[in-house]
Amino acid sequence: MKAIVCTEYGSPDVMRLKEVEKPTPKENEVLIKIHATTVTSADIRIRKADPFPIRFFYGFKRPKNNTILGTELAGEIEAIGKNVTQFKVGDSVFAGTGASFGANAEYICLPEEGAIAIKPNDITYAEAAAIPFGATTSLIFLRDKGKIQSGQEVLIYGASGAVGTSAVQLAKSFGAQVTGVCSTANLELVKSLGADKVIDYTRGDFSKSGETYDIVFDTVGKSPFSDCLSSLKNDGLYLRAVHINLFPVLRGLWTSMTSSKKVMGGVAIERKEDLIFLKALIESGRMKSVIDRRYPLEQTAEAHRYVERGHKKGNVVITVE
Repeated sequence: MKAIVCTEYGSPDVMRLKEVEKPTPKENEVLIKIHATTVTSADIRIRKADPFPIRFFYGFKRPKNNTILGTELAGEIEAIGKNVTQFKVGDSVFAGTGASFGANAEYICLPEEGAIAIKPNDITYAEAAAIPFGATTSLIFLRDKGKIQSGQEVLIYGASGAVGTSAVQLAKSFGAQVTGVCSTANLELVKSLGADKVIDYTRGDFSKSGETYDIVFDTVGKSPFSDCLSSLKNDGLYLRAVHINLFPVLRGLWTSMTSSKKVMGGVAIERKEDLIFLKALIESGRMKSVIDRRYPLEQTAEAHRYVERGHKKGNVVITVE
């Protein structure tokens, strides 16, 4: 099969289209013929080994066990292991691979108990592939960590990215009043997703507006820490989806211990039940995926270059013929 292989850290040029062995499903696995996958910020971080501690998990000098990147996909089940009961050959599914990666290829094997579910009705494979990473991250942070409630005031920082576009829609589906922060070019997009207010960060500072929020959710890891804290209500919660560097982690712990305001980060682990929840939202018309650009598999390096610029709207999809 064809796959995009990354055997060293560096620029997008380290990505190579190669022929590799097609996987065979184990007793509890399904073999998926991939029709669409994506390039996400997680792929960029692994390819660049940035921040440096990534090397301790994925290989110090070069990637070892995760030479095929890609964290989300949609496709068709081609074969199943003998113990698989939840899926059958021919099922259309969407899935997240989490820290295992491996989706930038023509085929992948995944355990049936993993983050895999039947694809939502009436959407394309490309639209389905753009759901698992951003939407499950948003769901876990807002619903599980943030305990979001109807009527709360929620600010989404980075509202036009893969996580941000999902967060705006999910917060609205939970009944919150949503303020999105994004650039000038993305104001109309964020409004169209249901945001009650939109702030252009190139023209105004949300922390100077006098507004306070129950939840401030930074989806990109670029919000000013002090400004976010000052924009919280007394018992407010500051969520940071990108929480890798040590200093903000320590600062968040100190804030949570010494004030009524709380700071939470961590990672979001994709789960089957979350994909099923999102499937229902999509089929009810309360959520949709946002796709900026599409590239064929052989142009994955170009997709990396585009994503790395940091200005994509929603998701960048890789189509797999």
